[in-house]
Amino acid sequence: MANQFVLVWSLLLTALTVCCLTSASDPSPLQDFCVADSNSQVKMNGFACKNPTTVRANDFSFSGLHIPGNTANAVGSAVTSATVTQIPGLNTLGISMVRVDYAPWGINPPHTHPRGTEILTVIKGTLEVGFVTSNPDNRLISKILRKGDVFVFPIGLIHFQRNVGHGNAVAIAALSSQNPGVITVANSVFGSKPDISADILAKAFQLDESIVRKLQWTF
Repeated sequence: MANQFVLVWSLLLTALTVCCLTSASDPSPLQDFCVADSNSQVKMNGFACKNPTTVRANDFSFSGLHIPGNTANAVGSAVTSATVTQIPGLNTLGISMVRVDYAPWGINPPHTHPRGTEILTVIKGTLEVGFVTSNPDNRLISKILRKGDVFVFPIGLIHFQRNVGHGNAVAIAALSSQNPGVITVANSVFGSKPDISADILAKAFQLDESIVRKLQWTF
């Protein structure tokens, strides 16, 4: 009898654990779609749903990933996004994509996506890609990719790409969120508004404060 009680209690605890773990992730859609209503005044995690009777095909489409981005900038790359902002029909579906263009030796600088894992495929050129594992190992995992190769960047980890070919390069990436977000490390650290105190960054990066201020001025 006691053994049966322990077994039942264990099953209940397991069921509760699974339930809690499931509810901690994004819930599955409860209808066919929930097209984002950008005009809604309702504040929520995501976007309120548009009236289904007003939904049209354009809510699920975007034209633009065939157009090369302008890479004439300091890092030599450009990202064209197809997230819920561009495609309202992505709301609640947990997916988006981007096109990344790279000038010769251009980089997509170290950054993270706080809300999504990324899977990238090279359409044109040769890319050096990599990500860094979390503390305390901080291990760099990197690889050279060529046309047709695929690489995964786990959610939240700092990662980058660099064009190591002689011509322009292009990649397409899918992300496991309608709005994965992006935190570019240098911009966030040295370009915050207001500035992080220079003495804090000097100690963190083991730099002279004058160098930190110069970096802050740059970003």
